[in-house]
Amino acid sequence: MRDFTLETEKRIEFIRGALTEARAQGIVFGNSGGKDAALTGILCKLACDDTVGIIMPCGQTSSLDKDIRDAYAVAEKFGIETRIISLTAVSEEINSALGEATELNDAAKNNIKPRLRMTTLYAIAASEARLVAGTGNRSERYMGYFTKWGDGAFDFNPVADLTVTEIFEFLEYFDAPRSIIDKAPSAGLFEGQTDEGEMGVTYKSIDRFLMTGECNEDDLKIINRFHSVSGHKLKLPKTYGES
Repeated sequence: MRDFTLETEKRIEFIRGALTEARAQGIVFGNSGGKDAALTGILCKLACDDTVGIIMPCGQTSSLDKDIRDAYAVAEKFGIETRIISLTAVSEEINSALGEATELNDAAKNNIKPRLRMTTLYAIAASEARLVAGTGNRSERYMGYFTKWGDGAFDFNPVADLTVTEIFEFLEYFDAPRSIIDKAPSAGLFEGQTDEGEMGVTYKSIDRFLMTGECNEDDLKIINRFHSVSGHKLKLPKTYGES
């Protein structure tokens, strides 16, 4: 049987070690109202009372109001300080300026949002002696389902080894709000977007493959394709003179 109490203690120790090593005073993370952000926030708050979650709406989608409510719900339940910063106007201005120099495709447009959010988190971190906590999980990392220099950037990540299935198990252990546990995972990049819909494979299938090596042929093709084309995201940039 999984010992969530022991796992929590080890993750708290990891977070405190990162703070001590960096001589940082606190933590900041993006509180999206999603599963990964919720667990990251809970663990960071347990490790460091000076933890701040930033809600960063960037454009209007039909799920925005619910995501904001969910973000506040987890923050209220676990006593996490919350701030909200709208990046919608900034996003629109950047898209407009870039449109004068090039024709942006959908991928380029969608990646602007997580990069703006990470810029925001690092600006706050630098101003307040904080570290930026990452929220990406093992399943997303294997699939390369994150934005390079966006949500893929962080100072430490206390949930990176957990599959989506395990993230949900951990949230159940902490009795996180049902609204977060029950909703479909989504990065909120565009209207109606869900992670599984965009990838074309379920997290259940991805996690089964990661945990057991078993997978049906069709899903395996998708998983292998995503993994193979995203390898560059997990490497440092190439520099001349270094192997």
